[in-house]
Amino acid sequence: MSKPSLAPFIRARPWLRRWVQPIADWYVNSCGYRQVGLLSDDLIPEESDTVQKALKRLPPKEAYDRVFRLRRAFQLSLQHTILPKEEWTTTAQDRPYLSQLIEDIERENKERQELDAMVPNKK
Repeated sequence: MSKPSLAPFIRARPWLRRWVQPIADWYVNSCGYRQVGLLSDDLIPEESDTVQKALKRLPPKEAYDRVFRLRRAFQLSLQHTILPKEEWTTTAQDRPYLSQLIEDIERENKERQELDAMVPNKK
């Protein structure tokens, strides 16, 4: 999950952010996931063990909302339709809810590996 990012570099320079922001907004809107009511973290593949653990750690309401969004998007896909414009996910609603849990689990796994690799010194 952890990949190098240009985001901190761009955020630190307001002139660059003003230039890149319209392109980023266009790209996110052209992806189409907001038109079916999904959040960006709903697009994270569930195949890895890390994501499976993160999904188990979700609060019950958040897990229910996620399943509802995925089922509604699947149904809309089958019908070849999109939601009415007033029901689309907005930028304010599209917040990360799973990414932080995934990062926490990756940090825990890294710490576990480092602790398992320690060799005790006998004096």
